[in-house]
Amino acid sequence: MSLTRRQVSTAAVVAVPLAVAASGPAAAAASSRGARRTLFIAGDSTAAQKYADAAPETGWGMALPFFLRRDLQVANHAVNGRSSKSFADEGRLDAVLGAIRPGDLFLVQFGHNDSKTADPARYTEPWTTYQDYLRMYVDGARDRGARPVLATPVERRRFDASGNAVTSHGDYPAAMRALAERERVALLDLHALSLALWQRLGVEETKKYFNWTETEQDNTHFNPPGAIAVARLVVGELLHRRVLAPRDARRLDDEIPEAWITWPKA
Repeated sequence: MSLTRRQVSTAAVVAVPLAVAASGPAAAAASSRGARRTLFIAGDSTAAQKYADAAPETGWGMALPFFLRRDLQVANHAVNGRSSKSFADEGRLDAVLGAIRPGDLFLVQFGHNDSKTADPARYTEPWTTYQDYLRMYVDGARDRGARPVLATPVERRRFDASGNAVTSHGDYPAAMRALAERERVALLDLHALSLALWQRLGVEETKKYFNWTETEQDNTHFNPPGAIAVARLVVGELLHRRVLAPRDARRLDDEIPEAWITWPKA
């Protein structure tokens, strides 16, 4: 089962953030001339491409093309276990910036692994180094005429004893929101939107959206329905923030078959 746009919107309406970022001139120019664009993703395992040995684990980036018109390509560079720091320090940010072109979009979601205090290769402090690294992604995109988009980390499946969905990301979402406002960057508040969605679905129903199998109870990573639901949130917010025009999206009100998700061999 995949949620339709109307169902997702009902769950998320109380969480829609107030600030709307202005459209960038490069994106507007590319749109007006009908140029082919690419949406690049930098992020962690919740967004990443998964392969056959990981099925049914599914990153939301795998489902994103189902909701975008065919001439808006997705280049998913998200990698398991990465933080804003380790992704950049390993040269992965440079690889994206080397491929990005004027008019492209650069969607950045980090926060899950930035909180790993025991791992200096990944850890960032929310109000200092986390924002510093995110600014590198923003500036890198803008320097190349592309439009940066920040996405707060999608929330895990976590409930308290009363059945209320609770947050697990500390100050990282708030730090990203503050940076987006200060730098005038479009923000997709996936943290707030997903938390509202899990609250609506409840303790038992959310198991159908995460990687729960006979051998694993994974409350962080998605299965196909979960990835599809989050990808729908992403595109809905890209439209809401006017990063995408209505003609750029498709199928937001449609049921997406789970069979459309595939896991290639590594």
